[in-house]
Amino acid sequence: MENAAATSEASVRRPKRGRVLEASDAGPSKTNGSIGEKQDQTSVVSEQSPNDLDQGSGEGSFDDLDFEVGPKPKRNRTTEAAARKVADQSLIEVISSNGKLISHAVKHWVDQYEKDTKAALVELLMMLFEACGAKYQLNVDSLDETDVDDVVVSLVNLAKDGKVEDYYNSKRKEFKNFKENLVSFWDNLVIECQNGPLFDQVLFEKCMDYVIALSCTPPRVYRQVASLVGLQLVTSFITVAKTLGGQRETFQRQLTVEKKKSSDGPRVVSLNKRLSTTHEKITMTEEMMRKIFTGLFMHRYRDVDPDIRMSCIKSLGIWIVSYPSLFLQDLYLKYLGWTLNDKSAGVRKTSVLALQNLYLADDNIPSLGLFTERFSNRMIELADDIDVSVAVSSIGLLKQLLRHQLLSDDELGPLYDLLIDEPPAIRRAIGELVYDHLISQKFSGSQSGSRGGDDESSEVHLGRMLQILREFSTDQILSAYVIDDVWDDMKAMKDWKCIISMLLDENPLIELTDVDATSLVRLLYASVRKSVGEKIVPAMDNRKQYTSKAQKEALENNRREITTVMMKRYPQLLRKFLADKAKVSSLVDMIRYLKLELYSMKRQEQNFKSVLQLIKDAFFKHGEKETLRSCVKAISFCATESQADLQDFAQNKLKDLENELIVKLKSAIKETKLGDDEYSLLVNLKRLFELQLEKGVSSESLYEDMVGFLQSIKNIDDEVVGFLLLNMYLHVAWCLLSIDQENPSEASIDSLLSKRTALFEQLEYYLHTLFEAGERRNRGLLASRVCTILADVWCLFRKSRFLSTNLERLGFCPDTSSLQKFWKLCELRLNISDETEDEDVNEEYIEEINRDSVMIAAAKLVATDTVPKDYLGPEIISHLVMHGTNVAEIVKHLIAVLKKNSNDDIPDMLLEALKRAYQRHAVEISKSDDEPLTSKSFLECKDLAARLSGTFVGAARNKHRSHILKIVKDGVSFAFVDAPKQLPFLEGVVLHFVSKLPTSDVLEILKDVQKRSENVNTDEDPSGWRPYYTFVDHLREKCAKNEGFQDEKEGNSAKRRGRPRKARNLQGKKLFDGQGSSEDDDSISASDQEDVEEEEEEDERPLIHSFRTASSKLRSMRVSRQESKGQAETAGSVGAPSKSLRTS
Repeated sequence: MENAAATSEASVRRPKRGRVLEASDAGPSKTNGSIGEKQDQTSVVSEQSPNDLDQGSGEGSFDDLDFEVGPKPKRNRTTEAAARKVADQSLIEVISSNGKLISHAVKHWVDQYEKDTKAALVELLMMLFEACGAKYQLNVDSLDETDVDDVVVSLVNLAKDGKVEDYYNSKRKEFKNFKENLVSFWDNLVIECQNGPLFDQVLFEKCMDYVIALSCTPPRVYRQVASLVGLQLVTSFITVAKTLGGQRETFQRQLTVEKKKSSDGPRVVSLNKRLSTTHEKITMTEEMMRKIFTGLFMHRYRDVDPDIRMSCIKSLGIWIVSYPSLFLQDLYLKYLGWTLNDKSAGVRKTSVLALQNLYLADDNIPSLGLFTERFSNRMIELADDIDVSVAVSSIGLLKQLLRHQLLSDDELGPLYDLLIDEPPAIRRAIGELVYDHLISQKFSGSQSGSRGGDDESSEVHLGRMLQILREFSTDQILSAYVIDDVWDDMKAMKDWKCIISMLLDENPLIELTDVDATSLVRLLYASVRKSVGEKIVPAMDNRKQYTSKAQKEALENNRREITTVMMKRYPQLLRKFLADKAKVSSLVDMIRYLKLELYSMKRQEQNFKSVLQLIKDAFFKHGEKETLRSCVKAISFCATESQADLQDFAQNKLKDLENELIVKLKSAIKETKLGDDEYSLLVNLKRLFELQLEKGVSSESLYEDMVGFLQSIKNIDDEVVGFLLLNMYLHVAWCLLSIDQENPSEASIDSLLSKRTALFEQLEYYLHTLFEAGERRNRGLLASRVCTILADVWCLFRKSRFLSTNLERLGFCPDTSSLQKFWKLCELRLNISDETEDEDVNEEYIEEINRDSVMIAAAKLVATDTVPKDYLGPEIISHLVMHGTNVAEIVKHLIAVLKKNSNDDIPDMLLEALKRAYQRHAVEISKSDDEPLTSKSFLECKDLAARLSGTFVGAARNKHRSHILKIVKDGVSFAFVDAPKQLPFLEGVVLHFVSKLPTSDVLEILKDVQKRSENVNTDEDPSGWRPYYTFVDHLREKCAKNEGFQDEKEGNSAKRRGRPRKARNLQGKKLFDGQGSSEDDDSISASDQEDVEEEEEEDERPLIHSFRTASSKLRSMRVSRQESKGQAETAGSVGAPSKSLRTS
């Protein structure tokens, strides 16, 4: 019966490529179908419904599943032209072209394979060799006897001889699409052969042997091409296996139906045979996948080339997702887990992205239990990866784990610290995770992922946000970071009506604690600023942000909406929190982001006036810096930005505030003279200072009262003195601004000179007093104030500014004695430890009185030519390495400015700085018993020399060769002035600059040094002359190295002019990688090389990248500088009073 059925089937079938070769077949079967027909054939099962298949009658209905159906399409002219073109080109030429002919070339090759198997196979293998860049001829007749290893060895020898052309990495235009075309060719080949040669156990067995062998060779391009081809073969095999799997399921369903009708009919036999054949094909396909995985992937996933490792992991991720029945098991998953620790960021990111796709499918989760348990900790660690893109991707992966409830809240703890991390991309990703997990709680439901959280009320989301902000309630800056992170996802933050309602306790069901109310005020303030386009956290770069027209319109609409919401409620908020210093500053400052003209348009003038009156009340109720500054800015904004009557009202209110402050301050001065407490005087001086930062206070009598107070009373608090001097300086600056530069009156100049003289007298008095007091710790605050104010006044009235103008009488330059006292006082402040500074400093004004501000003040005098450079310049530079990274950055910036503006003075200035550092070392050594060459002061000298010599790198060596040579020669002379006492200067200082000189100059220095010691008996003091011999040995070594290198170059037939090339590691571009490709020693050598490169990069990178611990200080300084940018230029020009006291 079976034979009859088989005969019947054979009698109705026409020859086709879709038939599996039987053992009795003499050779490959022929085909008459086109590529389109074969694609239709592979999808015929999926296109038909099960019912259609089950209802077929007769054997023909089953046969139709196995061969082409429908009429044979006619070949059009385009197809015929392409076929002719393909016949004239080799396979490598087709792949190297634009790729349009690949499908035709594959069909043509398959036809040739069915006619002449060996010839076509040789052509295909030679194409593989050519894709690797090697031209190697295989013999058709001896193909079966040819050993794969022998061929591969010959190919490796071609690479050793340099006879390989790298198409894979070529930048030539004709090879632009080479990789894509090569992948497309093999994919088309597998699909075209899926109903024939794919299972003949000849074609792809031979191809896989060569691909696997080539993937294990030393030449990198061989491994790259073989890996690309091998990985694509597995991907294409999966496509075939999935198609066959669909057919198998269909046959199984049909067989079940037929068995119910008849248990042993011809149709049952036929279906059994087809089911068995399809299963065998799937098994063969999976065996081919395993062969490539074992022979290629298991070696290449740890290749020395990160691109190969990336392609392996990317492919594995695709395989697991697309064919989980084979690959979704720990045997394969472990490779994704292992590569989470790869040294290449690209590989780590690829592995993370592969896992993201894997966890995306709910059906995969049960099989990932053990894997998740093993590698979840590493996934969490990657959220803080050194590479930002890896960290962001890892956070996305953790969201997938949370969605499936595979992580506990305890494990997420470290992630929340990233809310205040510097890279904005990481903060945004963590903010999204926090919103989804803690605020909207999308992951708290079933694994299907309930999104009911999006429909919850704003009060609920704001309540959960306040719980998070409680962790940061003591720090407003950190709270702003958290708010900024969650802003894009949390719509409730833009529900200003709801926020204000909660603050005003309009909902009896919601009770806010004082901490929560403070956080909610901060949230409202940040939300208002973000909605109008302001930044609430410092930007990592200073690039100007551009907004489109649509974005500007959206921001303007937000401003309108906020103003409308706030208009009636704003006075209520201010009244409620007027006495609360933690909240009032943010509430007051909000008016600067409102659209003030709407008050007039909506007839809300009374509310506007109420707000201004409340702001004025807040100004006189509080004495803190932030509140005072917010009040002054708010009223000044209203006085300039409001319109018509409201503007007049705001201006009058500002004038009233000024007059009332003057009265209060005069009264406080009188009361303090009579012996009352100084608190009222200090608070009103702070208010005046903040007001004068925005506008001038034209009260001559008040200035005279402040001068008289300082002259008559000396035993007063340093903070009071500091603010008196600050206000006097600002008054003088505003007076200078008010003078007509074109036609100044003599009276105004005389008045200004008189005020300046009074200010200088007080500054000189306290400069002398503080200098005499020396290192008394309790005067540190005033010392910083005096230094910064003196520097600002000297810069404001520097002679070069008024030279040849009508104001030339105002030019001033301090005498040498004052300048030396100034610097000695600066040194006292610089030498105070961080702990002591923190004890002495009022945190409100930390950016104005710390060590950084003192160094900026001193550096400003040199940079602006206010004082002669020969004294203060070297002194400042000699402190480059003594006071931390912030001060070092200031000094480096000064050196850069000097190189740009006073390049000729640089050698003398740098050498003088080094001498002074060495002289400090000599003084310290004379007072202690430390070893001279190992003491801290000498190490600082060496570090200073290394830093200064490091400014001459790259092209700067040649450009500044004369400067370096001068420093070396004069340094040698200084060392021999008192030999051997000063000879350590050679080893510790001069030697660093010698390394920047060419050999000819080094020889000259060596002769000079040796000549200086010709008539000296160095044996009398061997230890004293040891630095000399060390220095000479280094010079000789450098000369010998360069001479040896030159001799080697002279031995070459072709000489290269100019300086010798640097030896570079071009490992990434080599075709041949030595003895191994991916084994342990390869990986180790590559890792070592990368470590060396990283060390070199660390040496060459800007110093600013190396300090992370001081980021908070720099951030606060940067913010204050940006806020005062508009008025900070006055210290350098007659434009507006300077805020440099604050920005310094």
